[in-house]
Amino acid sequence: MPRDDALDALPVRAALPALNDALDGHGAAVLAAPPGTGKTTLVPLALAGLLGGGPVRRVVVAEPRRIAARAAARRMAWLLGEKVGESVGYTVRGERVVGPRARVEVVTTGVLLQRLQRDQELTGVDVVVLDECHERHLDADTSAAFLWDVRETLRPELRLVAASATTDTAGWARLLGGAPVVEAHGTSYDVEVVWAPPARPVRPPHGMRVDPALLAHVASVVRRALAERSGDVLCFLPGVGEIVRVAGQLGELGGVDVLQVHGRAPAAVQDAVLAPAARRRVVLATSVAESSLTVPGVRVVVDSGLAREPRVDHARGLSALTTVRASQAAGRQRAGRAR
Repeated sequence: MPRDDALDALPVRAALPALNDALDGHGAAVLAAPPGTGKTTLVPLALAGLLGGGPVRRVVVAEPRRIAARAAARRMAWLLGEKVGESVGYTVRGERVVGPRARVEVVTTGVLLQRLQRDQELTGVDVVVLDECHERHLDADTSAAFLWDVRETLRPELRLVAASATTDTAGWARLLGGAPVVEAHGTSYDVEVVWAPPARPVRPPHGMRVDPALLAHVASVVRRALAERSGDVLCFLPGVGEIVRVAGQLGELGGVDVLQVHGRAPAAVQDAVLAPAARRRVVLATSVAESSLTVPGVRVVVDSGLAREPRVDHARGLSALTTVRASQAAGRQRAGRAR
C-alpha cells in the first residue's frame, strides 16, 4: 500500500504536470529541484505510472554511486509499501535485485554505459533519468552522449530527463536539443549556514596531502556541533585517510556512535548508516553521501570544504586522485543533507 502521506509531503510533486508536459512535447527535459524535495524518489515513480493516473512505462534511473543507487531503490520501494525487487529494483556492480514485474530500475552510470554498449537501443526502456547530472565524470558524460545519439538516430520515442539540485540548467537544456527546464520550488527543511574557519591559517591541499591542522579543526567543530545542537552530525571529508584520522581525534564520545562511510566500506555498513538509530551518531563520510542520500536523524552538516577527484598529470600522461577544494554546487548538495 503506497504511503500517500509521505508522497504528498514531497515538494517536487507540484512540478510533475510541467515535467510531463515537457516530455510529451519535446521528449527530453531538465529538472532542477532543491535537495530533499523528492526529485530522486518521487519523479521516477510518477514517470513509471506507479502512482496512478499515468501511462505504464519502464524507467531506468542512473545514479553516480552504488550507495546512492541502493538507497534510492529502497526508499522508492518503501514509499510504495513494497519490498525492493517488486516494482522497484536496482543493479550495481556485483549485485542485482530486480524482479520480473519491476518498472523502475536504479543503476549506476557505469552499469548504464555497459548496457548501452551491449544494446544501443535500450530495448524495453521508455524513460532514462540521469540523476545528479551535475557530477561530471567519464561514465556519466559518455552515457549522456550515447543516450542523445540513440534518441536522435534509433529511438526518437525514448524520453530523457537530466535532474539535479545544482546543475547548469541552461547548459543541459542546450545539450538535450533545447529541452524545456522544469524547476521545483520549496524545500522540506530550511538550513542555517554557519561559517567556522580555523583560528589560524592552514596549508592548502597538495596532491593527496591535507594539513593535519585542518583535520584537528574539523574534529573540534564536530564536538562543538554535538554540544550546541541536537540530532546526528554528518561530516564530509575528502578521503578514507582523513576519515580515520578525524575518527581517532574524536575518540570515545559518550553516548554517541562514530560511523565511517566511504566507497570501500562494506555494503552492510553503508546501509546501516541509512537506517534509523537508537543512539546519537557522528557520520564521517566522503562525497559518497553528498547527493541522492538522506541519512536519518542528521541535523548538522560539517563540511571540510575538500573533495578528492581524478586529475590528469600531463607530465606523466596519467590520471590520479587529487585533493581539491569542493565546488559551490557540492557545498549546496552537502548542506542539503541536513534536515
